[in-house]
Amino acid sequence: MAGSSNLPHKTSLPEGVRVGTVMKIRGVVPDNAGRFHINLLCSDEEGAEAALHFNPRLDQSVVVFNTKEQGAWGKEERGQGFPFQRGQPFELLLIATGEGFKTVVGDKEYYHFRYRVPAARVRVLEVGGDLRLESVKIF
Repeated sequence: MAGSSNLPHKTSLPEGVRVGTVMKIRGVVPDNAGRFHINLLCSDEEGAEAALHFNPRLDQSVVVFNTKEQGAWGKEERGQGFPFQRGQPFELLLIATGEGFKTVVGDKEYYHFRYRVPAARVRVLEVGGDLRLESVKIF
């Protein structure tokens, strides 16, 4: 399994996420990467509900967005195009808007995932999978 010793990485968000919160994730996709994920979780417990599951799948060249409520995954949504490349660094912004989570990769808006779980319930940002994580900043 590719990846790095610093994963999974969890950042606590004790005050939740509100409109205008920006989460900036920088990393490098390893040459042999399969998939990685960024989850906005409602608690730090095993099987926590997820307000956002952001899942680039390099093995399928697709980015899947989803939520997890009461132990069950919701309906997958897929972004158009695939903004990640093996061996390449990336910068991802997750921005909480009035309607949902806006994802920006590099300098291009990628996808707007409408809320199914209120952002105010988010308590943990989790990054995991095949990825060399460089930084997570929240502002």
